[in-house]
Amino acid sequence: MTSSLSLTRRGALGTLAALGAASAFAQGTSTVRIGYQKSSTLIVVLKTQGTLERQLAPLGVKPSWHEFTSGLPLLEALNLDNLDFSADVADTVPVFAQAAGAQLTFVAQEAPSPAAQAILVREDSPIKTLADLKGKKIGFAKAAGAHYLLIAALDKAGLSLKDIEPAYLTPADGRAAFEKGAIDAWVVWDPFLAAAQRQSKVRVLADGTGIASYQRYYLASTKFATARADVLGVIYAELAKAGQWVKANPKDAAALLAPVWGIDAATVEQANARRSYAVRPASLDVIGEQQKIADAFFAEKLLPRKIDALASPLFKPGAGA
Repeated sequence: MTSSLSLTRRGALGTLAALGAASAFAQGTSTVRIGYQKSSTLIVVLKTQGTLERQLAPLGVKPSWHEFTSGLPLLEALNLDNLDFSADVADTVPVFAQAAGAQLTFVAQEAPSPAAQAILVREDSPIKTLADLKGKKIGFAKAAGAHYLLIAALDKAGLSLKDIEPAYLTPADGRAAFEKGAIDAWVVWDPFLAAAQRQSKVRVLADGTGIASYQRYYLASTKFATARADVLGVIYAELAKAGQWVKANPKDAAALLAPVWGIDAATVEQANARRSYAVRPASLDVIGEQQKIADAFFAEKLLPRKIDALASPLFKPGAGA
């Protein structure tokens, strides 16, 4: 199956419709359009605290916020010029956008968090090893980090996606399908992973340790990055500070995020403990796994063409701040 970043979920379509036909951001425009997911912890912290409203005000800029169900529709919105900046998406997602011809700039990266995503089975499941996944129906979000984790885990067991029955599901739909037994295994990331572990009888078949490093990226449209490096400089600096604060103050961070995410603080704290939240500049040294991911998706015929995953521009923090 090939992919061209087509939206398949009603929620994602609704989000794009709500965004409307927004014009391209140019020098002097007063709004930076920011897309994020529920799992975009650091951006959610900044949004909840009103930090970017304060820090961007001296530049005459204010943020507008747009929530998405997963990374794939988020980067499609960026590609369609309906967003200027994308909060963190899993390392798999940019390769789909690049294959669709998106003009993206890598702004920042979070250091690896391999245990923050996992393959779950029910506690009483007969599935004991990765090899036991053969012939099973497995739910996961298309193009998410969970998708690559599944590909890499199957490869480790001598299998491929052709050996399982894939079910492309958002985290919410995946949880519902998993709990009613409609799928045999579910591949998901935090905080959805932690919520399932604490609220349901589940077992981790494998997480990303030794399989997929799970790095998350912050991106901007190249048009926006060229026009407003000053704005990106402020956003980068505040993300780095937020990451340090979340790790240094786990209980306070959990208390802040719990009502926003609609889950209890203990679950948030468990999820946050598995994420690095170490924001650093994107560089060729740290994004090297991108090509491996792109090649794996191309081999599975999930990308329409082979791509150079390292060809997109890299933002240099401080250059325009």
